[in-house]
Amino acid sequence: MKFSLAPLLFAAVLATASARDKTLDIYWIDSEGGGSTLLVTPAGESILVDTGNPGGRDPQRIAKVAKDVAGLTRLDHVIISHFHIDHFGGLAELPALIPVGVLYDKGFPEGSPDGKPQDLPWSVNSKRYLGAQVGKRVVLAAGDTVPLRVPDGSPALQLRCLGANQRFIDPTPGQPQNPLNGTVPAKPVDSSDNANSIVLLLQFGDFRFFNGGDLSWNSEAKLVSSVNLVGLVDLYQVNHHGLEASNNPLLIRSLEPTVAVMNNGPTKGTGKSAMDALRSIPGIQIYQIHENIREDKENTSDPNLIANHGNLGDSCAAHYIQCTVAADAKHYTLKVPSTGHALTYVTRPRLNWGE
Repeated sequence: MKFSLAPLLFAAVLATASARDKTLDIYWIDSEGGGSTLLVTPAGESILVDTGNPGGRDPQRIAKVAKDVAGLTRLDHVIISHFHIDHFGGLAELPALIPVGVLYDKGFPEGSPDGKPQDLPWSVNSKRYLGAQVGKRVVLAAGDTVPLRVPDGSPALQLRCLGANQRFIDPTPGQPQNPLNGTVPAKPVDSSDNANSIVLLLQFGDFRFFNGGDLSWNSEAKLVSSVNLVGLVDLYQVNHHGLEASNNPLLIRSLEPTVAVMNNGPTKGTGKSAMDALRSIPGIQIYQIHENIREDKENTSDPNLIANHGNLGDSCAAHYIQCTVAADAKHYTLKVPSTGHALTYVTRPRLNWGE
């Protein structure tokens, strides 16, 4: 079944933070091309996916959005998608700024996750990561879920790990083959830890949000071949900051998102092949944390969908992007506070196999 993905704008304004107790909120925090995505559930529980870089800047930005914007006093759950410094490096400094409850990862590697014999940054930051003050540590594997509270009368809520370390969930018995199989060639094997990223699917009622960390081309293909293990989604966090090593058109066309949000940097991400794959989805809206200032000028068509413009370096205001899913999960609003943009989209009907 095919239907229009064109956004439907509502007259209703975004709910205020004080009325957010039954909404689901997602914040993309500017870590200058690192990974930092904050979720706040209808019960007020918080989940941070990735902690940006070490060095103070990114942990401070995370804590600011968590405390000053989302009104949090702690991070209940922190998930590390993979062990590259721009995703796990900020963890060691974060608990001094805001307490961390449960830390989830895919299992800590014995040596450099990219197989480098001498990797000093990895060695230093891995020791700091292992020494971070968190309440509990848990290893996530394909099929695991993060335990979350659901208020009475609220739609069902689930945050599920679809894969980690290139091992993915099993298909539903009798699930049909993906008709897009074989339409996109593979790339050379990626031996970095990007290929091993944790893949998350958040479901709130019919609303579905995909976060694949830095999952790379061949692993993306495996996730939707020979069957589509994800299904259709409303919101796609652009894999790997929009770099061309990721965002396989096979994955994006299989997920067919209505909205994509890219946590890129001024000169990192928004690769042409990634942008082309996103633009192949009719009616898609593409949001960016940063304007791409490279000569290629690959950017979303509307500058109001970009939170931070220019290359401001340390003086960057680090504006965030926010998504608020309504209490009944039937619509969701993307907001770019720095530009005044706000647009509401209808949650697509549940059309996924086996659901």
